[in-house]
Amino acid sequence: MIHNPNMYRTMPVGVVLRKAPGVTRWVPWVWTASGVLPGAGPANWHELRREGEVVEYHAATVTLELHGAETEAYLSGLSAEIPSLFIVLREADGDCPLEVVLITASPYEAQDYTDSGEEIVEKVAMPAGMIAWVREFVEAFHEEEVFVKRKRDKKRVDLVQDGIGDARIATEADIYASPDLKRRRLQ
Repeated sequence: MIHNPNMYRTMPVGVVLRKAPGVTRWVPWVWTASGVLPGAGPANWHELRREGEVVEYHAATVTLELHGAETEAYLSGLSAEIPSLFIVLREADGDCPLEVVLITASPYEAQDYTDSGEEIVEKVAMPAGMIAWVREFVEAFHEEEVFVKRKRDKKRVDLVQDGIGDARIATEADIYASPDLKRRRLQ
């Protein structure tokens, strides 16, 4: 495949994180991704809304990247019951408890991040305008891969055993005998 610079799209996306009281004394706060803001400007933990102890923050704005080689993954994500974006978070030290690492429309890429266990992956429903944007990209660049069945070679492997075995073993009866033991018996 020839690399085409047009097979690449980006959009800044704001990540909204919700802080709610925990239900046990061991977990004082529960953090979840509650939404996205397509086309958002820069932000650094800007408070959006507060209801009692529940607070929503525009935690960060990251770039959502679509690549032409990943259209199959985007298609899989769009065909889900609820098309979603996946936000990858990492625990951080300091004033901000979480760092927004990445946002992706690829469920395959999100699964890769869950494998390590070091990152937190949150699923957020995609807004209608973003669904249309991703679908347009997929329709423009997706190419179905044609399945090609592998053909067997014509060599008959059941006729002769060439190159199999240990030359030091003289007969089939000696297969489980150690070569050192056999040498001692011959002496």
